[in-house]
Amino acid sequence: MNKMYITTGTKDYLQQLKNSHPDETMLLLEGEEDAVLLHETAGETVFQEPRAYEVIDAVGPLAGAFVVCNNVPVTDEGRPLFEYRFQQRARLIEQEPGFAAIRVLRPLSNDTYIIMTLWDGKEHFKRWQRSQAFVKAHQQGKETKPAGLRLFPRPSYITTYVVAKEG
Repeated sequence: MNKMYITTGTKDYLQQLKNSHPDETMLLLEGEEDAVLLHETAGETVFQEPRAYEVIDAVGPLAGAFVVCNNVPVTDEGRPLFEYRFQQRARLIEQEPGFAAIRVLRPLSNDTYIIMTLWDGKEHFKRWQRSQAFVKAHQQGKETKPAGLRLFPRPSYITTYVVAKEG
């Protein structure tokens, strides 16, 4: 099973790190105030202090110009149901124009899953958010949960990034 490692730093530092490992699959992302480097591998990471995730669902190569990370905190007791819901998802997003890839990342050292989607551009993601397929995909996980099960300890949040151009 592949793992995804995520590390942060200045754009210049992360670009140097990426350039020093040309044979590794890495993706440099730029946010409004930060930069993130993703390293997907079946082996060890080259990062010194990464956050580690197990890839539990993957479609498409790590390619695209716009990245959306839905950060979803999940309780320990809620993990099996949360993961089951993703295993049973309709997979409608894969049919959307401009969709490039998805990674569902299980945290190995914290409680926050990341649902990362990559798009050809921001406009494609925005179109997906307004689509009936989006509504249908997000209604699927609304089935009743066992009484007393607390699934989410706090609200989820979204971060978005633009993939840095090489050079």
